[in-house]
Amino acid sequence: MATNNVFDFLDTKVLDRIRSENIDFMSRVTDAGQEYVDYLNDSSIRIWYNKETIGFPLHWHYAVEVIAVLEDSYTINTKSRQYVLNPGDVLIIPAGELHEIETSESGSRLIFLFEFQTISKLEGFAALMPYFSQPVYLQKNETSSSYNRCISLLKQIAREYADQNPFFELIIYSRLLSLLVTIGRQKRIGNKENDGLFDSKQNELNKKLSIAFEYIDSHYVEEISLEKVASISGFSKFHFSRLFKQCSGQNFHEYLCFKRVQASEVLLLKPEMSITEIAFKSGFSSLSTFNRAFKTINQCSPTEYRMLYSKLPQQS
Repeated sequence: MATNNVFDFLDTKVLDRIRSENIDFMSRVTDAGQEYVDYLNDSSIRIWYNKETIGFPLHWHYAVEVIAVLEDSYTINTKSRQYVLNPGDVLIIPAGELHEIETSESGSRLIFLFEFQTISKLEGFAALMPYFSQPVYLQKNETSSSYNRCISLLKQIAREYADQNPFFELIIYSRLLSLLVTIGRQKRIGNKENDGLFDSKQNELNKKLSIAFEYIDSHYVEEISLEKVASISGFSKFHFSRLFKQCSGQNFHEYLCFKRVQASEVLLLKPEMSITEIAFKSGFSSLSTFNRAFKTINQCSPTEYRMLYSKLPQQS
């Protein structure tokens, strides 16, 4: 197959082997908008060489999804924007992100699905979380060393999956972590190219920030303050505020609010829970604060969000 892009060397044998292992995955199933990913061979990975001409309705899943386009275009709609992917483009969709897929009458793409819980509990991973709170769009750019490294890692993952050699799952997750770290580093330093390791001072800052993000992820339902998290992670309040914004792109209160809204989105799928109950279980101090924060982030109210999910079609 001639893809005429950065995925060229994934030859027909590799792609066909991936496709043959996923015959049972041609019709992905959702229940009330949630896709329950059927991973291959009791692993926590599913890679699909997709040539289907049928789109996929609005849905979400606990898996991290990576879409790499081989031929023609592929359109992904999320709650915040539309992405039109061309050959060589990659989109990383975080766990829990509501999205739908449009497709054309031809084309192909690789779809990678990874169980997020497998990697999210690793020590230090929390420091990467702010960079993947929203979809990450890697537009084809062969002059960028970070882009080329990401593509190389995806190729390695696809080959390992096709070969299914011993320890393939461990190897794939090591490559996935390298991919996420590469993107995190690139986002941290902006548009500068820097493939070297951080110096010892930078590494120390990263460790301290990891403590902060891990604490927030574990205690967001509690009444926590900027001063407390700064103290726990070993920073002064003002130094912490500056570094936190630099790392996450959000200030402390914005990020805490985002975490709480993200938790509430999962609870809203439970019809037996009231909106008020969900607000408090997500860490908000009042219903009005919850409604205001939710609408700011999702451009709809919690009630409207719940109604949207209740109207999602089921696919079999």
